[in-house]
Amino acid sequence: MSRIANAFARARAEGRAALVTFVTGGDPTPEATPAILDALVAGGADLIELGLPFTDPMADGLAIQRANLRALGAGATSAKMFAIARDFRARHPEVPLVLMGYANPMLRRGPEAFAQACAEAGIDGVICVDIPAEQDASLGPALRAERIASVRLATPTTDAARLPAVLEGADGFLYYVSVAGITGQQQAALASIEDAVARLKAATDLPVAVGFGIRTPEQAAAIGRVADGVVVGSAIVDAIAGAAAAGTDPAAAAGNIVAGLAAALSRQEQAA
Repeated sequence: MSRIANAFARARAEGRAALVTFVTGGDPTPEATPAILDALVAGGADLIELGLPFTDPMADGLAIQRANLRALGAGATSAKMFAIARDFRARHPEVPLVLMGYANPMLRRGPEAFAQACAEAGIDGVICVDIPAEQDASLGPALRAERIASVRLATPTTDAARLPAVLEGADGFLYYVSVAGITGQQQAALASIEDAVARLKAATDLPVAVGFGIRTPEQAAAIGRVADGVVVGSAIVDAIAGAAAAGTDPAAAAGNIVAGLAAALSRQEQAA
């Protein structure tokens, strides 16, 4: 089994949803990112999404937009993110690491070169936000050739006619974007998420993780009762930004947020 599959299986065996956390690589600086990633693991993250900095993160809200600009302003590059990932893999051999970002930085040197760099860095999966499944003729095959999961996105507008195209070639887990909008904004009604997750799980054996708009332990626990995984990003990014602005430790701030989320998910069965 892959590291991603193992993480979801372990959470399932413990009677809870997996906690999937996101941070923007290089925010507030590339030098600070390794300690932040370590804090996510220590706080209880089951899987980590590392954002590849980009100038135009169109699916993201203000918090992550600003994080991308901070990271780029601090000298973040794709090469530095691969180095951070490689060092993370040496420290945490079993924790899944997924690179999340946009097509431009992934494809500028060619999909094969990007996939090879991911494999050499120990990255387990890639989420490319702005390549639709129907147009994924190069990146997905290149990733699969290196045995890297191509994690696909489903949304409230992914109907039964389009879902097979989304699932074709998908691996690792299916990321359900719970709102037709950008990250860190409104949260969908729980009933609509429950219906969507049930529909997706009827169509695939992949774990279904729900993200966008989940910020609090209470929200995470509620989503965790219907999904295989809960994705939290903007709340962690905000905590990092606040700590950096205040001159305190961004890794500690991120770890505290994650510990609260992990504790809520560990209690979700008792609260069901």
